[in-house]
Amino acid sequence: MKNVEAKELFDTLGKNVKYYRKLYNLKKGKMTQEMLAEAVDVCTALIGNLESENIEQGVSVITLVKLSKTLGVSIDDLLNQNHPEE
Repeated sequence: MKNVEAKELFDTLGKNVKYYRKLYNLKKGKMTQEMLAEAVDVCTALIGNLESENIEQGVSVITLVKLSKTLGVSIDDLLNQNHPEE
């Protein structure tokens, strides 16, 4: 995978995590970065880094699955480059 492709994937994942976390707030109740980190069993900084547009942050497959289950969306949704806000 080229660095450009990896950066795009990291950006997409981060934008989608942020989008679906905020959507969760609207539909099911409060979900802060701290709460998501605790539910997924990662540090809060990882979630913050994911959602930041300035930091490239990857995650393990296990973390990706946990994010998907916690936010109630598919892994495909988290990796979809046609970002929901666009």
